[in-house]
Amino acid sequence: MGEAKRRQARVQPSSKANQMALWWQQFLKWTTRGTWVGIGLLVLIWVTVRFIGPSFGWWQLAGE
Repeated sequence: MGEAKRRQARVQPSSKANQMALWWQQFLKWTTRGTWVGIGLLVLIWVTVRFIGPSFGWWQLAGE
């Protein structure tokens, strides 16, 4: 039996440490996705306030 198979055999799917590691990976996955969604929304709002709104005459920027 190779070393990789021995290591795989030792990992217990029901072990508490393994469950915590899986939970942490899921947490990082969701928070990373949420961060990118937030950045995208921030850029969309900025483009709307800076370019789209003034071009349609919805408002004028204070500096102009």
